[in-house]
Amino acid sequence: MTFTRHTHIDDLDKLPRMPAWVTSARAETPEDVAFLSGAALSHLHVVLSRDDVPHALLRERLALRAAEACVAFSGRPERGADLRDAVHLMRPGDRPGPAGETCLAWRRAVGRPVSLKALDRALPTLDPRQIAIWLDAGQGAPVSRAAMVLEAVLEKAPRAEMQALVLADAALAQALGWDHLLPLLASGLKQADLRKRGEDLRLACHRALLASAIEAARLSTDFARRVAHMKAVAPKLRAKGAGDAVEMFLTRDAVAPTALPLPDRAARRLCDRLVALGAIRELTGRETFRLYGL
Repeated sequence: MTFTRHTHIDDLDKLPRMPAWVTSARAETPEDVAFLSGAALSHLHVVLSRDDVPHALLRERLALRAAEACVAFSGRPERGADLRDAVHLMRPGDRPGPAGETCLAWRRAVGRPVSLKALDRALPTLDPRQIAIWLDAGQGAPVSRAAMVLEAVLEKAPRAEMQALVLADAALAQALGWDHLLPLLASGLKQADLRKRGEDLRLACHRALLASAIEAARLSTDFARRVAHMKAVAPKLRAKGAGDAVEMFLTRDAVAPTALPLPDRAARRLCDRLVALGAIRELTGRETFRLYGL
């Protein structure tokens, strides 16, 4: 896509902002919470309809946050930086470990349009027939449907928090008419919420989605601006393969220089150049085994 920086800044200024009455309101009753979560999801739906928003990048970043939450639910110490390392610094034949597997499952879940085949690929330990049964457990409005799917999975498999949350987000995406799963519930729910049932669980899901939808909309706007800046500086890059490298940064949460379609030294130089131009950031704070992203 060809554009000027000026044009894209003008376009980004038109990105809809989450109304202040949604972000600052105090939800004191279950009805208030349900109304505000619906308003936040409706606004997020509008934001996601914009071409300016880098959808693949947004999904990967939210998948990382969901994986981090699920790893914490399981009692493991790994956090986002550890999960990035587990996924992006693997060598052929390496195993990512339990935390890394959780992160890979979320990445697979968001990588393809929602379907039984895609969910089976993301959650290979589950019976595909059971996945279909659980997805059909949800009825009614989108949040109610997601909560019912979450409850159905946890009733049968109480320790399958990650799988339950993936399927609940899939049910929410289907109910909202989204092509891809967007990880929202895991990062907004507390571990104690996963032990709730019925109306209590539904209310917890409303609260979680209110917070997560606000954050996802904010992140969408931030990423849209970063992508516009990256595309504005991309013509300054002269390295062969730079265009393909830029596309990787525009669609991935993190990228190791060794994954770029350039020789090692050229890849490191390109990353340094993009950091100097303010287009990407170094994400690890290390001198070696670095990862970069918007």
